[in-house]
Amino acid sequence: MALEGKVALVAGGTRGAGRGIAVELGAAGATVYVTGRSTRGRPSEYARPETIEETAELVSAAGGKGIAVRVDHLVADEVRELVARIRAEEGRLDILVNDIWGGETLFEWNKPVWGHDLQNGLRLLRLGIDTHLITAHHALPLMIERPGGLLVEVTDGTAEYNADHYRLSPFYDLAKVAVNRMAWAHAKDLAPHGATSVSLTPGWLRSEMMLEAFGVAEENWRDATAEVPHFVISETPRFVGRAVAALACDPDRARWNGQSLSSGGLAKVYGFTDLDGSRPDAWRYVPEVQEAGRPADATGYR
Repeated sequence: MALEGKVALVAGGTRGAGRGIAVELGAAGATVYVTGRSTRGRPSEYARPETIEETAELVSAAGGKGIAVRVDHLVADEVRELVARIRAEEGRLDILVNDIWGGETLFEWNKPVWGHDLQNGLRLLRLGIDTHLITAHHALPLMIERPGGLLVEVTDGTAEYNADHYRLSPFYDLAKVAVNRMAWAHAKDLAPHGATSVSLTPGWLRSEMMLEAFGVAEENWRDATAEVPHFVISETPRFVGRAVAALACDPDRARWNGQSLSSGGLAKVYGFTDLDGSRPDAWRYVPEVQEAGRPADATGYR
């Protein structure tokens, strides 16, 4: 319970990486505010069953204190009210995780900018970039009131990988590259206040939506490798959650300030594992095995 007494905000914690991060912060004892747009009786346009209340309950069951708050992070007044509530109830904010996304149904793979639906692309950028900036604008002033704060900007792909790999859509590419750069920029501003900013990417995430797309559940996820062999390197959302918890528990986390990190890379440093006891390192596997045209084999990569 190394994070007992600490307060976290996981913005975009309804499902996927956000849920995994919230639960692992709770398992370390933190009070976790979980935000998103999907609530019981009021789903987002995703129309999926996962809710922020469910995530908050999982946080509490893990040993922390989960608090669900419906927030549209594109609406600055709602974010301002959220931070005011955290200040009134807890008086502090130690960890901010910007995991807001919502663009899965908006991007179109392998289409140039002139072939992509423009409104969907622009909406994707607002969801993937504007929300992070709006949340940082309102939440970071509370976080820097105490030294030692941690900002985690969640993205897809390390800065090194994204620098020379086109992410198959100009809108998706820009959104994910921008978050890496955003964390680097925030690091410059936060360092004088004794706070740390990093960007963090999971590997091939076995999110609820990914499992559903492949027609499997977590219990039989390996069945999907018959059709998608390289899925063998995939990881649960709890793995990246453990990466965030490890950072938050590290008194020397300032050494990472401004860096682009991955769940697999941090597992090597901190020694945590995924739920099955393995340490999948997707961002090493993808270029060395998948893109190299080698047969799918995670030996030595998890």
